[in-house]
Order: sequence, then structure tokens, then C-alpha cells
Amino acid sequence: MNHSYRWVIVAAGGVLGCVAIGAMFSLPVFLLPMSRETGWSVTGISTAMTIGFLAMAGASMVWGNLSDRFGARPVVLAGSVILSGSLALASQASSLIQFQLLFGLLVGAATAAVFAPMMACVTGWFDTRRSLAVSLVSAGMGMAPMTMAPLAAWLVSVYDWRTSMLIIACIAAIVMIPTALLVRRPPAADEPEMTGEAGPQAGPGSAMTVRQAIRSPQFITLLVANFFCCATHSGPIFHTVSYAVTCGIPMIAAVSIYSVEGLAGMFGRIGFGVMGDRFGAQRVLVAGLFAQAFGVLAYVFVSQLGGFYAVAALVGFIYAGVMPLYAVILRENFPMRMMGTVIGGTAMAGSLGMSTGPLVGGLIYDNLDGYAWLYIGSWGIGLAAFLIAIMFRPFPKAEGRLVAA
Repeated sequence: MNHSYRWVIVAAGGVLGCVAIGAMFSLPVFLLPMSRETGWSVTGISTAMTIGFLAMAGASMVWGNLSDRFGARPVVLAGSVILSGSLALASQASSLIQFQLLFGLLVGAATAAVFAPMMACVTGWFDTRRSLAVSLVSAGMGMAPMTMAPLAAWLVSVYDWRTSMLIIACIAAIVMIPTALLVRRPPAADEPEMTGEAGPQAGPGSAMTVRQAIRSPQFITLLVANFFCCATHSGPIFHTVSYAVTCGIPMIAAVSIYSVEGLAGMFGRIGFGVMGDRFGAQRVLVAGLFAQAFGVLAYVFVSQLGGFYAVAALVGFIYAGVMPLYAVILRENFPMRMMGTVIGGTAMAGSLGMSTGPLVGGLIYDNLDGYAWLYIGSWGIGLAAFLIAIMFRPFPKAEGRLVAA
């Protein structure tokens, strides 16, 4: 295995994820300026993000399956082109419904072309330090709040939201398209996989079909856990900037809360990756989900900038840390040749979970004139994610547990 180029793959995945996620998550920064300039409701604009997450969900398994068939490079390259083009079109939308469709459907679907294919690609390049490698890619994605979000806030303070979004579209094209060309097929995809004696359906692990995999209790448990995990932090991520503004904190300072969360997430991804390699990905995931539930609840009790910083650091460290562990657990239990599909499946569930926060949070704000119940509800959902993750049982070592090539 090429031990030097695999780190280029990690770096490329981080850059692609940073720009893609950052471009999509610029919408929370634009939320109030867009509402004021256009007269569109906060709920209506937030719905574009909900549609985006639904589009990500619908596209995740498709892009993942395509990456299994053709490799990650053509998939992420196509996604890069579509993402930059759709952002440019969304910036010129003349009505709310047009914006919801352009930003929601197209940007959401294009963003999905990065996550599952790159995560699957990276797991194939590493047989040791896999949790750390996947977490580093995720850490690159976590750079978005520290790079793209402040950039979006600065742009919207100088230009109108349309010009700002168009500039972000250009940046996405300039950065993502050349970076996508660096992606290569992992050596593990071309080598026979070493397996146990029997797969989950009494056949060799290498003979496990995609249908068998997605019907297995192991896959379904991870799917549902990821849904509730993402539903827990979706609303807090999307609405905390607006929540801080309603507490009297200026916009630029409020966006800095988002950046603190992202910085803490960088350390969380690396920290959880190291712990996953040392103590086991599942054990660390379960502990992280429990801590995440109480972390999001803490937002109810803050109203000053210092309090927001403290809670954002805690929540960012935890939620960012647990997310890469799903891919590691999947790689430990399923064949490499279907990694794009199974990771895409859990990404689909995560995107569905993420789709709940923007819409529900907007409805809570518009109808209750506050965000407290958003965070209380997120706490309950987080406890559900913890309880579901406890129920996961890996395939017995003699029944489909794969030893990486």
C-alpha cells in the first residue's frame, strides 16, 4: 500500500469536504439578511436547508453506489461542478420557491457526492490508524465553520446576499475541481479481501451481497442511530447563530460562536479518532452520543457571548468527534467493495436527521418567539440515539468480520 499518497487522499477529502459543507452551511449566516432583504420568512428560507438535507439523503446511496462502481474521482468531480453551478443559480433566484429548489435540491444533492465516496475511499487506503485517518478527513470538513462561515459573514456585511453567494460559488469551483483530480482508487479495492469463515448469511464474508448487508441488523442499527444522532445536533447547528442574535449579540460576534464550535470540532474529530483506535469505535461512539445529548441541552441556559462560546466548544467537540466513527464501524463489519453504498446509506439517514432541525427550529421560532424548546427536544432525541447505539452488535469474528486488506 502506498503509505505516502494515502495522506494526499486524506488532505484532498478534507479540502473537498470543507468547501462543500461550508458552501451549504453558509445559508445559516445568510438567513436573517435574506429574510430582511427579500421579505421571505425565516421558516421559508430554513426550508431550503431542510430540502437540501433531504436531497443529500436521497443522493447519498446513489453517489456511494456509483463510487463503488466507477471510483471516487469521477463522482466527486461531478459533484464539484454541480455544486458550484447550483450555488450560482441559487444566488439569482427571484422567488422563495425557486431558491428552495435550486439551493435545496441541487446544492444538497451535489454536497452528498463528497461525503460517502471520500469516506469510503479513505477507509480503503488505510489498514492501520483508520479511525484517525477518517477523523482527519472529517476534521477538514469541520474547517468550514472557521473558514467559509466567517467568509460568508464578511461578504454579506459588504455585499448583498446574492453577490456573496455568487462569490462562494466561484470559490467552490476554483478549489474543488482541481482537488477532485487528486483522488485515486484505493489499493484495497483491487485486492482480494481477507475474511472470516462465514458471512452474516452463512456464506463467505466476501460473498455478502449488498441486499444482505442493508438488511442486516448491524446496518439498520447504525442507520437509525445516525438518524437520531444528526437530528440531535441539526437544529442547534443551524439556529444557534440566529438564537445568539435574538439574545442581543451582534451578527459578526454571533458567527464567531459557529467558528468556536468548528475549532472545537477539529480537536474532537482528532481526539475521538485516537480514542476510537485505542478503545474501539463503538465504545467511543456510545459515550459520545450520551454526552452530546446533555451538551445541546446546555444552550437553554446561556444568553451571553461567553456562555455561548463555552457550550459551542463542548457541543462542537462531541458531535464532530462521533460522526466519523460510523464509517469506521462499517468498514470493520462490511466488505470494502460496498463501502460507498453502506456509508452512503448511513449518510442518507444522517441527512434525513439533519433535515429536521432547520424546519422544526424555524417553526418553533416563528410560533413560540424563542428557541428554548428546540434545545430541549434535541436533548430527548440525543438520549434516543444513545440508547439505539447501545444495541449495536458487531458480526462475530468468524461470521463476516473483515480484516482490512
